[in-house]
Amino acid sequence: MATVDDVKHEVREAAENPWAERLARFGHLARGVTFCLVAVLALEVAFGLGGQLTDRQGALQTLADDTWGRVLLGVLAVGLGGYALWRFAQALLGEKLESGEDVSVWKRFVNVGKGVLYAGLAFICARLVFQADEAAGGNKDEDRATAWILEQPAGRWIVAGIGLALVGAGLFNLYRALTQQFRDDLKEEQMGGTERKWYTAVGVVGHLARAAVFSLVGVFLLKAAYEYDAQEAIGLDGALAKVARAEYGTVLLVLVASGLFAYGLFSMVQARYRKV
Repeated sequence: MATVDDVKHEVREAAENPWAERLARFGHLARGVTFCLVAVLALEVAFGLGGQLTDRQGALQTLADDTWGRVLLGVLAVGLGGYALWRFAQALLGEKLESGEDVSVWKRFVNVGKGVLYAGLAFICARLVFQADEAAGGNKDEDRATAWILEQPAGRWIVAGIGLALVGAGLFNLYRALTQQFRDDLKEEQMGGTERKWYTAVGVVGHLARAAVFSLVGVFLLKAAYEYDAQEAIGLDGALAKVARAEYGTVLLVLVASGLFAYGLFSMVQARYRKV
């Protein structure tokens, strides 16, 4: 019977395979594409070009309308699945794969969460390849999930905990933007001066946009827990809608959407230069 150490050894060997590294890098690229899709759709709304505000599941849905879109979805499924496996490997080993540095228990839980999220997106991509009429995500999904949790024992506290975690994630993204800590994970010595300057700029802008979105979603989850009202819960699309309805909403929506697009570009830079 295999022990935990045996499993870790097998995972480490698999993670060190050159093909595993390529898959992880491809995963960062696919991740960037999903953020760019959401941003482009939001910008279309902001500039009155049609479309609708949506989350990443809904953005992926828009690709399923034609053959080439489905081909791209199939490619994204592989990439997002690779990203999920990379996160799961980090969680299981409890260390950064690129350096062997131990990570905290909290970071391991975060890696599991990210792995589940991107495995879900990979599954959605694969499903849409064959079932283009599947419904896209939206606020109703958050309503249903939040309502189900609220009905469970200590459900209000669970929803509040998730909200606090998202607000914390927003503050962490703000910290990474202000300190440029995200630069620590990249092989900057392989970049040219101009390349490094532009990469730093999109990294800062992208992390600021994520800080705003995470914080907004977290605050409304806290409100849902406090008021015991699942309809207060929102996702990425709901956060963008809140921005659009604010004073100077069009300007704010353009800024946030541009920031999410910048984060997508940042993820694509990671595909080339991140230490994996």
